[in-house]
Amino acid sequence: MSRRPRPAVGAERSHHQLRIIAGEWRSRRFAFSCAPGLRPTPDRVRETLFNWLSGEIEGRRCLDLFTGSGALTLEALSRGAAFALACDQDRQAIDSLRQHLQTLGCERAELRQQDALQLLAGSPETPFDLVFLDPPFHQGLLQPACEALEQQGWLSPRAWVYLESEQPPSRLTLPGNWQLYREKSAGQVFYSLWHRQP
Repeated sequence: MSRRPRPAVGAERSHHQLRIIAGEWRSRRFAFSCAPGLRPTPDRVRETLFNWLSGEIEGRRCLDLFTGSGALTLEALSRGAAFALACDQDRQAIDSLRQHLQTLGCERAELRQQDALQLLAGSPETPFDLVFLDPPFHQGLLQPACEALEQQGWLSPRAWVYLESEQPPSRLTLPGNWQLYREKSAGQVFYSLWHRQP
């Protein structure tokens, strides 16, 4: 899902496919450009996450920071999310996701080519019910992003926040009103789901 560092001009990108697991667009496949540092969320991890979120997707507003391949945005919209805002500073990632949404005829998403922390420095008109937060590893982005989500009014009272991190959840410094709901690991990646308490 995440990318950094950005590739040098002229650097080659390989192409990979993502598969939408369930919902309206189940089994649809889309190609995405795999830039150096991109870490797409594997199918089995996405399936686990959306099993955790069963009953919490339909009609919800989703925020996908560091969207990368766009897999989590597409999966949430396929499963009935009312709206998704996807952000990534890589132009090719945003252009690719825009093309996928056009192919699907989906108009329930807004895409921003922007640094995620710059986006979070502002405040949304309407808070989000579900946030996917998968920043590049080893760059110190996770904690400030979580703090901004909480402090700048991005979260609805009982929002869900999904994190991928290089550290186990017990070592993360997160807002005190976020309660750990589920956690697992896949290789060197830890992924966890948190439930905000009002």
